Amino acid sequence: MRQLKLIWDFRGPAGQKTAEHHLIHLKEYITINKLDISITGVETISDMHSLAYLVVDESEMKPIRDTLKPHRGQVYESS
Repeated sequence: MRQLKLIWDFRGPAGQKTAEHHLIHLKEYITINKLDISITGVETISDMHSLAYLVVDESEMKPIRDTLKPHRGQVYESS
């Protein structure tokens, strides 16, 4: 099953803190809805761009996407 990384971008000097805070809400959503999602996180692209993300199976993506409205998505490849 292909996995997709749903991404929320945050820019500006407060981007890192905003991404970290958004991740708290993503984890709350996962807990409340009893979802089997274990891959989440925050990445710092630069001092002015950070992102929060979660990884879902492609088959489960549409309702999560429609509810949480990520800024973008991409195919997830584990390293």
